[in-house]
Amino acid sequence: MTVSDRCFLDTNVLLYAFDDDQPTKQAVARKLIERLGREHKAVLSTQVLIELFHNLVRKFKVAAPTASLMTAAFCEWPVIDSDNALVLKAMARASENGLSIWDAMVVEAALRAGVGTLYSEDMQHGQRFGSLVLLNPFA
Repeated sequence: MTVSDRCFLDTNVLLYAFDDDQPTKQAVARKLIERLGREHKAVLSTQVLIELFHNLVRKFKVAAPTASLMTAAFCEWPVIDSDNALVLKAMARASENGLSIWDAMVVEAALRAGVGTLYSEDMQHGQRFGSLVLLNPFA
């Protein structure tokens, strides 16, 4: 397996796995997460983990200790740290590509990881950032 065989998952994909109000998206998200986890191809960032915990507690009303355990389970995957260099690149990317800073942070983390695919529904399906392609798994 090459690095480009790995895939980066945005927070929304992880959240749909827990969203009982969206059964179709939940099934897609769970299948994707299970496959990428089993094949050791999934990559996340510290930002994604923070957003996951926050949304589990705030949106899904999961108790913080439980949300912490749910989020920690994903820490077994490779995680790209957010640092000053990543933030600076994300600010430039946001300006250049008209992305929110949050989306730009995800793109830059995926690029740092050297993955070939970024799964997210927050940006344009098929959009490219160099060798990185964004795919909406729910499209």
